[in-house]
Amino acid sequence: MLHYLLVPLSSDISFFNLFRYLTFRTGGAVLTALLICLLFGPRIINYLKSKQGKGQPIREDGPESHIVTKQGTPTMGGFLILLSLAVSTLLWADLTNQYVWVCLLVTIGYGAIGFIDDYLKVTRRSSGGISSRMKFGLQVVVGAAAAWWITTIADPAMVNMLSIPFTKAFMIDLGWFFLPFAVLVMVGTSNGVNLTDGLDGLATMPVIIAAGTFALIAYLTGNVVFAEYLQLQAISGAGELTVFLGALIGACLGFLWFNAPPAMVFMGDTGSLALGGALGAIAVIVKHEIVLFIVGGVFVLETVSVIVQVISFKLSGKRVFRMAPLHHHYEEKGWAESTIVVRFWIIALVLALAGLASLKLR
Repeated sequence: MLHYLLVPLSSDISFFNLFRYLTFRTGGAVLTALLICLLFGPRIINYLKSKQGKGQPIREDGPESHIVTKQGTPTMGGFLILLSLAVSTLLWADLTNQYVWVCLLVTIGYGAIGFIDDYLKVTRRSSGGISSRMKFGLQVVVGAAAAWWITTIADPAMVNMLSIPFTKAFMIDLGWFFLPFAVLVMVGTSNGVNLTDGLDGLATMPVIIAAGTFALIAYLTGNVVFAEYLQLQAISGAGELTVFLGALIGACLGFLWFNAPPAMVFMGDTGSLALGGALGAIAVIVKHEIVLFIVGGVFVLETVSVIVQVISFKLSGKRVFRMAPLHHHYEEKGWAESTIVVRFWIIALVLALAGLASLKLR
């Protein structure tokens, strides 16, 4: 909005030229989202506490320690993230860019699905919300709508292409399979972040790290000069997603202020489904889906641990891990929660550096 209102005034007031630059508007988006979180966070948390009473229902099959340490903590704090992200994006992004609206659609759509799930959990006083089939179906619908929209915006020569990391502009034409593949990326990432969100601050920092990584990728692929130098696929208009990701980073940083151990609020499915969906949509737009698999390796590991546990138990009656997802396995081994969280953060950072290396090692 500010871009639309103030850039035309730059011919009379040179200061407004700053609003032409992605870097300036991205910085503004980070700070705006952060401030909104810090200002409204206490009020929203107090409101959630007053409405939820006993807070988020604790899984009966989860670690026993959670019954003591996490009882009474309110959930649905992801609403604070969505509020900060949406307002900051609408203020600082170029709203004529359709990619921005696609990402907002996925983020808010998945956030709404998570909100319904969290609401049912709280009102029913049960750790089970909407059925897994219903949740998955709604995610597929939102993801399919976003994937179709992306195909109408993207360059026809690039729309169905899948780039391969560590290669020089080598791409695979997915053809008709692009749509289901794009949906899989968005739904998979959304659920991966959701599974990771099991300890205070555990999911938030890896999301921030992944968002920062893809902010750089979006900026580079959206710039013809940088894209040509690094032998990346140039995506016209993708650079504007840097502003969206800046708002996402600021919102997550602000939320982490209240979510750091011991958490004052949990993001719930409202936040985790939305953040994962946003990252998936960005990866599809900038044609770096496989890089997301690397950068979001923590989310992949958490998801794989659940799949392996379920398959192993159904086939042999034995469990590979003491408890799934993976972070609960280490809790059961006696690791302190803060130790698990910080070590997972370190792994996320290392994986992000590996993903960035793919941009140059070609």
